[in-house]
Amino acid sequence: MQKSEFTAEEDLMIQHEFEALLDDYAHTLHSQKVDLITHAFKFANKAHYGVRRLSGEPYIMHPLAVARICVKQIGLGSTSICAALLHDVVEDTDYTEQDIAGLFGDKIAQIVGGLTKISGGVFGEHASEQAENFRKLLLTISEDIRVVLIKIADRLHNMRTLGSQPKEKQYKIAGETQYIYAPLAHRLGLFPIKTELEDLSFKYEHPETWQEIHDKLEAIKASKLESYETFTKPIRERLESMGYTFTINARIKSVYSIWKKMVKQQCAFEDVYDIMAARIVFTPNESMSAK
Repeated sequence: MQKSEFTAEEDLMIQHEFEALLDDYAHTLHSQKVDLITHAFKFANKAHYGVRRLSGEPYIMHPLAVARICVKQIGLGSTSICAALLHDVVEDTDYTEQDIAGLFGDKIAQIVGGLTKISGGVFGEHASEQAENFRKLLLTISEDIRVVLIKIADRLHNMRTLGSQPKEKQYKIAGETQYIYAPLAHRLGLFPIKTELEDLSFKYEHPETWQEIHDKLEAIKASKLESYETFTKPIRERLESMGYTFTINARIKSVYSIWKKMVKQQCAFEDVYDIMAARIVFTPNESMSAK
């Protein structure tokens, strides 16, 4: 990680991202502990101030991104948001878990401590380190599931920004994600995250194949969306006339999912016919509950 003073524009970018986090949080049903989250952000921002990621952006943008994933994609509350904001403080600065406990309470400190214990790769340089890290990862599930959920959010953002890492590290992290974190997300019911982790892993493990399928998918996406609108229009009208409350969303297969089907069925991209599907989600009403 690099270290240098931030520009006024970067300070503004950090503040905007924090405000976006608070806006995400405001749209949840959790009790609003804005003061606690603001305290955690200011503390983490000061602890990481001047530190940059390999991409060059301020390091604090990473904890902020992890916290937003925790809120928007996993649905976690203030304790987890604070832990996400603070998750690298003990590992990367001179602050200790005891310092976190004194400032934010034992529960947040316990989660940060759990995240610190399983920091780094599951696939270490030595087999014993690999086994020990994996054991720690599994043990934290019984201690506090939030540790694992935040770790998955951390891995998702690291995968989204993996392009700034050296090629050999990209390949290592992608393989680890494919074999550990994507299946774990699936087991925990985090299906959109699982899909994105798989797709990003595939992108870095097989970049040429990923790009080829991605380009073909982009070329037909507009026509697929047009067909989707035509297909769902009468369904939408009928359900509305029957008084149902519902949403209809388009679901497009990921590049990785398409590739798996091509391999399994030994077929070309053009022979994959379920690239797009419609998902209908109903809000239960009294008549539906009675049935």
